[in-house]
Amino acid sequence: MYPVLFQIGGISLYTYGLFIALGFIAGISIAKAEARRLGQSPERITDLCFFILIAAIVGSRVFYVLTTPSTFLESPLEIFKIWNGGLVFYGGFIGALITVAVYLKRYAMPLWETLDILAPAMAFGHFLGRIGCFFAGCCFGKTCDLPWAITFTHPETLAPPGIALHPTQLYSAGANLLIFGILWLTRTRKGFSGQTALTYVILYGISRGIIEIFRADFRGHFLFGTISISQLISVLFALAAAVLWAYLRGRTRG
Repeated sequence: MYPVLFQIGGISLYTYGLFIALGFIAGISIAKAEARRLGQSPERITDLCFFILIAAIVGSRVFYVLTTPSTFLESPLEIFKIWNGGLVFYGGFIGALITVAVYLKRYAMPLWETLDILAPAMAFGHFLGRIGCFFAGCCFGKTCDLPWAITFTHPETLAPPGIALHPTQLYSAGANLLIFGILWLTRTRKGFSGQTALTYVILYGISRGIIEIFRADFRGHFLFGTISISQLISVLFALAAAVLWAYLRGRTRG
């Protein structure tokens, strides 16, 4: 694909970084619209989104470095080159959750309603971010001979060039777009506060766990030789969200 969109002199515009930025802008717009609909301050949500962005980038990069330390031992400065790919979603997600908890406590904002505002924004922003992954070639899939297999040929791609691969980046982008559609269509028919956020965690956990089966990029050590760390986290998050769903639903009915 096209890891570098264009170069002018010594300045390069990386496609991965561009789509991350587009995802952030789109996410803020969606979150602000939801905040207005639910009577929350769009300005507070905008500020929160900026803090989430910083925490998500740092958390996702730290998680990636910790799972692939050998990659950075010889060249520590590579840690800061996020435009080359290497952001693990769950590291960013955990960093974002911590940031949200601190921010909401500081400004006495409602927890579950705020998470419901953020969930569709995260899903759509993640959709665009995965398109960036596709252009960069990171998060690539296993070899396959299916009609929709992708062969990367660009000399700067992060994927193995000249080999037909599962387009796992597009699988993930499609899953996130579908999740966004579900969240957006059901957000006005919630049975309890927190339903949209928990639906997001459950659906993303399931989809990520399945897509991980088709990925071939190095993601750290595997448990029992088959389960990646991200797969394990996906299952745990989805199960925890399902338990919370049942609890909050039962409390609302009771």
